[in-house]
Amino acid sequence: MEPQHPHAGDPVFDLHVGGKMETVSTVALTGREELSLAYTPGVARVCEAIAADPSMTQHYTWVPNVVAIVTDGTAVLGLGDIGPAAAMPVMEGKAVLFKQFGGVDAVPICLDTTDVEEIIETVARLAPSFGGINLEDISAPRCFEIEDRLKAMLDIPVFHDDQHGTAVVVLAALKNALRLTGRTAEGTRVVISGAGAAGVAVARILLEAGVEDLAVIDRQGVLNSRRSDLTPVKAALARDTADKFGRSGSLADAMAGADVYIGVSGGSVPEEIVASMAPDAIIFGLANPTPEVHPDLAHKYARVVATGRSDYPNQINNVLAFPGIFRGAFDVHATAITEGMKLAAAHALADLVGDDLTEELVIPSPFDPRVPGAVREAVATAARRDGVARR
Repeated sequence: MEPQHPHAGDPVFDLHVGGKMETVSTVALTGREELSLAYTPGVARVCEAIAADPSMTQHYTWVPNVVAIVTDGTAVLGLGDIGPAAAMPVMEGKAVLFKQFGGVDAVPICLDTTDVEEIIETVARLAPSFGGINLEDISAPRCFEIEDRLKAMLDIPVFHDDQHGTAVVVLAALKNALRLTGRTAEGTRVVISGAGAAGVAVARILLEAGVEDLAVIDRQGVLNSRRSDLTPVKAALARDTADKFGRSGSLADAMAGADVYIGVSGGSVPEEIVASMAPDAIIFGLANPTPEVHPDLAHKYARVVATGRSDYPNQINNVLAFPGIFRGAFDVHATAITEGMKLAAAHALADLVGDDLTEELVIPSPFDPRVPGAVREAVATAARRDGVARR
């Protein structure tokens, strides 16, 4: 009789007993002949073919269909720096989502180092085993350098989901919210609270999509070039955002008259600041489990409200993006995931809402069966257009 685990009877812990994943063979091994084909001596012929032409891994191994989910455990969900061992249940969950929603195999890799150089070197050495790298839950600002350098080193997609997955889904929902409220990207004033991985990426993709008047805020206020405390990443973002319209000051200063608030920071926005926004405002409070603006409060002043939670309408959930993005990239053996591929994914998601658009539906459900295929097709097409497809 198996001993009971310490939290027996708790459905969350019961579900996690033994982990959430296993390896399943795609070939039957029922006799000597099959064994000789799958392993020695037959496998040696495949190894020799790959040695002679390494591109044969694309045909005769699982490599082009598998992604490494890499973390150092420093920014896990809303839990923060809990370390690599405690991060594993989240990485397993991510792998299950890849398989369920994208048909992509994924391997969780939790690294026992937080050193930038060691992480980069480790991932680079592991890269021949994978068709793509999904960086996950690595704290800012280190995550920016890790991603940028790995992208330059490797000829496979490298994607930091906390940045780009969030950004893709935010843009999709915002595109529909703007359509619903009769706004254009160019004529909309946006405030982003949070200048970490997600905040920077959301700002960058909104700029790519045509938003011009954008202020990004950290704990010290609006990012602008008059501040002397900015990291290089924040300084570059300040030049492309608040500097253009002379925005500065506090959250209250930036929010007065703003059309859109996007929270990726945690904390709480006082009601008087929410009330100062423009009519028909759009509020995305994405901190989990407690949004920066509670939906009940947001609905008093905003026409469109989104959160990161599944128990409210308009959930901004990364699972809408990353499985289809990798599936589309893998379909064409892409060498990278470009800005064009991310924009294509966002537009495909937004377009799925179509004529069903309402205040309660600006983004599809993660369980909408059309989502993975639409994102996959859009990303593959964009990869070919951007010149990063190998087939």
